[in-house]
Amino acid sequence: MTSTTVWGPPPAAPPQAPGADQPRQPFPRGLWRGRPEDPRWARPALLGLLAVTLLLYLYDLGASGYANSFYSAAVQAGSTSWKAFFFGSLDAGNAITVDKPPASLWPMELSVRIFGLRSWAILAPEVLMGVVSVAVVYAAVRRRFSPVAGLIAGAVLALTPVAALMFRFNNPDAMLALLMSVACYLVVRAVEDGRTKWLVWAGVAIGFAFLAKTLQAFLILPPLAVVYAVCAPVPLRKRFGQLAAATLALVVSGGWWVAVVELWPASSRPYIGGSQNNSFLELTFGYNGLGRLNGEETGSVGGGGGGGGTGMWGETGWDRMFNSEVGGQISWLLPAALILLAAGLVATRGLRRTSVTRASFLVWGGSLLTTMVVFSYMAGIFHQYYTVALAPYLAAVVGMGAGLLWERRRELWASITLAASVVAAAAWGYVLLNRTPDYLPWLKWLVLVGGLTAALGLVFVGRLTRQLALGAAAAGLVAALAGPTSYTLSTLQEGHTGSIVTAGPAGASVMGGRGGRPGGGPGGGTRDGFGGGIPGQPGRQNQPGNGFPGAGGFGGGVPGQNGRQNGGQGQRNGNGFGFPGGGRTGEGGMGGGAGGVGGLLNGASVSSEAKKLLEQDAGKYTWAAASVGSQNAASYQLATGEPVMAIGGFNGTDPSPTPAQFKKYVEEGKIHYFIAGGAMGGGGTSGTASGISSWVQSTFKKVTVGSATFYDLTRKA
Repeated sequence: MTSTTVWGPPPAAPPQAPGADQPRQPFPRGLWRGRPEDPRWARPALLGLLAVTLLLYLYDLGASGYANSFYSAAVQAGSTSWKAFFFGSLDAGNAITVDKPPASLWPMELSVRIFGLRSWAILAPEVLMGVVSVAVVYAAVRRRFSPVAGLIAGAVLALTPVAALMFRFNNPDAMLALLMSVACYLVVRAVEDGRTKWLVWAGVAIGFAFLAKTLQAFLILPPLAVVYAVCAPVPLRKRFGQLAAATLALVVSGGWWVAVVELWPASSRPYIGGSQNNSFLELTFGYNGLGRLNGEETGSVGGGGGGGGTGMWGETGWDRMFNSEVGGQISWLLPAALILLAAGLVATRGLRRTSVTRASFLVWGGSLLTTMVVFSYMAGIFHQYYTVALAPYLAAVVGMGAGLLWERRRELWASITLAASVVAAAAWGYVLLNRTPDYLPWLKWLVLVGGLTAALGLVFVGRLTRQLALGAAAAGLVAALAGPTSYTLSTLQEGHTGSIVTAGPAGASVMGGRGGRPGGGPGGGTRDGFGGGIPGQPGRQNQPGNGFPGAGGFGGGVPGQNGRQNGGQGQRNGNGFGFPGGGRTGEGGMGGGAGGVGGLLNGASVSSEAKKLLEQDAGKYTWAAASVGSQNAASYQLATGEPVMAIGGFNGTDPSPTPAQFKKYVEEGKIHYFIAGGAMGGGGTSGTASGISSWVQSTFKKVTVGSATFYDLTRKA
């Protein structure tokens, strides 16, 4: 079935994928020509889109350096130790793991094993995931609609600001977005012909997505399962059997690693970072699971406080995806997508149960809505970049809806709806651009006027000549994509480092709970005294915040970000460890000490003298040093290439190692130095980090190198 027969009744014979009965072109001609029923320009246009995406995402990739040093340190460890590779250890000494499963680390670790430890070797696999995601979304849309619809979907994904950010960054979200796209594509394939293999492979994709970011991979399971159970062209009993087989595939593909870790003797594997009981299952269902929904992330910053994370991580509600914290990252075409989704479901309501066209809208639209609702109301830890998970679903819905309405443009309702979607995109683009009034001030008017003009033409598109109709459609597409494209290009022009990163120009995203106002950047204040800035964003210059939870609170700045005005420079100044939204360098903050203070959300600046000190005789020790907090440890590990133990894990709150274990390591001569300072978050229950720090400072000789302070664990005070 080609795109020209998508509205016809299903064939009497068992349904086949479009073009399945067509002879395949030999390689390499088939690569360039594509499907026989496609116009000759279709495949070259796709290859051009993928090439442009690749070049854009590779542009100045090294500007981000090690990006999130937390994961880069784990990549460095896994590139030198297969045990660290398997477990996702933060260090090659295998003291503790990162707080996620290791699947997202594996491609980067293999790349570093081949090309060496450098920025592009870490980040290039993420870029490739982005390009493949664009190809998957195109393929999914093209199967039931026109090549143009597929190209629109692919372009929307590539030009979504948060996608351009995260497909150039080393957090697990890039792999998650790719695998979720693959899962949706495979479910639609399964609905086409009812073959079990497609559903099983979808289960495998979701299982591996679980090994990238745990339970977030399961958010789209309900819509996928329901759509297949209702729409598949096989008997009901077989449908449930196929779903059971897919569930088994999911459990096996995602559970084999969990089973190995849980059965492995705890004494001979690294501690499970982020957990309080050294259990991956506890991490999965607690800190990384239900805790994200209700705010009860024990061991996190502010965690375990009965949902107190709601204010700290932004205000929840139905409009969260549109507010000043998140809107500029993902929501540019979200109003248009919702209109197009509704139009697609209305237009396909009369088709038979097994309609793949309607199932496509249900699969991608259901995934979009389900993920949106969860993100909008989750009370626990939430970062703006999480919304990259929405980008493939949104792009597919826009492409499918635009393609469907264009095919039916001679019907008045379809042309009006198509025009309405352009108006929604243009009007919302104007609003988002107006939130950064100093950024390309002329663009918002171009978007608004261009979009309204194009919409007027689209209302009458069924009566226009082909040239005028295509002109109106092109103008509408340009107006809709101009805003996100500008934010994407701005994102590509600067590096991004730290644990919390955002896309777009300065002031594009304001973090900090209620009252957040546009125009804040790192250190940008908000009306209620919460620090409004986003740590880890270079080049911002805005009003300082008061730190969290207000003036006189914990140290506000984000260490490790040197040269930022009003942004907190804890590494050089030796002040507070920095909470999200921190403004000025923390006065009266916790964890003083010069030089070695690592931010909770970013690492330390390591001097050449400190590097030389830790590298001396490092081969004699399992760990060249130990430090409180993973970011601080990661910075020294990346600088020296030697294992550095992260006491207390990411937040400094994990009970690993215990004071007794640490003393034993010191007695056995396994650790050379203790790095003063470090980040200690709230919500911990063990007191491990503070106990170890106090013991070290009272027992061992202090060594000062420049502005950094160390304690030599081989020499008593």
